[in-house]
Amino acid sequence: MNVEKFIIENNFVSSDQIAEIRNPFSDKVVSKAYRSDKNHTNISLNYLSEIFQKYRESPVYLRSELLERISDKISDKSEYLSQLVTLETGKPIKFSRIETERAVLTFKLGSEEAKRIDGEVVNLDLMKGSENVTGLIRRFPVGVILAITPWNFPLNLVAHKLSPALASGNVVLLKPASASLCCGIEIVKIIKECSDEMKLGYCPVNVITSSGKDTEEFVSDKRVKMVSFTGSSEVGWNLRSKVSRQKISLELGGNAAVIVDETADIENAVSKIITGGFGQAGQSCISVQRVFVHKNIYGEFEKTMIEKTGKIKTGDPFNEDTEVASMITEGDAIKIEGWIRDAVEGGSRLLAGGKRNKAFLQPTILSNTDKRMSVNSKEVFAPLITLTEFTDFKKAVEKVNDSDFGLQAGVFTKNIDNAFYAFCNIETGGVIINNVSTYRMDSMPYGGVKDSGNGREGVKYAIEEMTERKILVIT
Repeated sequence: MNVEKFIIENNFVSSDQIAEIRNPFSDKVVSKAYRSDKNHTNISLNYLSEIFQKYRESPVYLRSELLERISDKISDKSEYLSQLVTLETGKPIKFSRIETERAVLTFKLGSEEAKRIDGEVVNLDLMKGSENVTGLIRRFPVGVILAITPWNFPLNLVAHKLSPALASGNVVLLKPASASLCCGIEIVKIIKECSDEMKLGYCPVNVITSSGKDTEEFVSDKRVKMVSFTGSSEVGWNLRSKVSRQKISLELGGNAAVIVDETADIENAVSKIITGGFGQAGQSCISVQRVFVHKNIYGEFEKTMIEKTGKIKTGDPFNEDTEVASMITEGDAIKIEGWIRDAVEGGSRLLAGGKRNKAFLQPTILSNTDKRMSVNSKEVFAPLITLTEFTDFKKAVEKVNDSDFGLQAGVFTKNIDNAFYAFCNIETGGVIINNVSTYRMDSMPYGGVKDSGNGREGVKYAIEEMTERKILVIT
């Protein structure tokens, strides 16, 4: 088994320490990578600060071509990369392939958006003494971006940091999750290969493999101009408390809710909720967790949910039909097993699942839960859904909002008034009508409110976060 090197400056680098990545399903070591240290990070920040001056002046066509090449190479290596995602994270291969396709698209979007970073002209002759004064506004890259990414989408969430950054003239120091180091390294290897082919003479992205603790002290380093973090709320808000003058974008957790009103197509809603809540073991920050169902259809809805949940294909993530494999660690599965036990002891009904075998947790449905129970109030990040009846749509919206989180929500309805009421009143960054909270297209603005973070991803919108407006006043 090869040991993957990280990339510092324009070179592949090894070290004295090696990290082993285990497949969650088999618990076997499936990949290895050399561990970087603080000195490597320091060298990289010096290098990136220097080459930023070159890359920021690069013409738009060059940035666009670079991102186009990256997209094409990911497409060429799609099956290899998909297999690597499943090896490192245990994600079912069917979902790993979808993720790889999305990463191809995300870099493609960056290639296109690089051409559309427009400025504006504003008239400033708004009062006497400013006759014939005009303002010219442009966006400029901020500099070195420290990008910290999670393991659950180890290709596409890396792409969502790198694509807008490179499109807008920034350079990046990437810190991928320890559970999926080689996925992150592979993307940067592709970027280096494309940079070499284009004879840039430098690589605008470096990748380190340090622990999160070793990386945290650099978030306030004056060479870092922005921190872009995707991960848990606890870690994200802790990072924010440590930055000084840096910009910071946080895409954090959630306990996403879905409302199903009495006009909804039950079969359609159940099918999508099962995929959105149980697919890839529910390990997504917008995975369906809390479901509110109108009283008039609740009985049929619950019965259909139980029937369809019993037909979910579970097991080996390399099986083409598997939808739910193991969670990322046995410890995570044990924690949620405890939350389920606490809920049942507190009066909840266990409708399906609830059993654990090592890191595998059965797709689980609970009803009669209390909003204060951990299965509702916290982010489960597991294949677990709670069902709650409601009679008044506006009250259901209030229940959705009764949460510390606010990332995305779904609403199944044929009532246009309910759809727009949800849009105007649900406290989340996105409301998805007739689909689940888990829906995301990589071009759309994506991010949350409350404990779910700040800022927005989606290539066009991330570019806005990664640039600063500057005005030239002509008198």
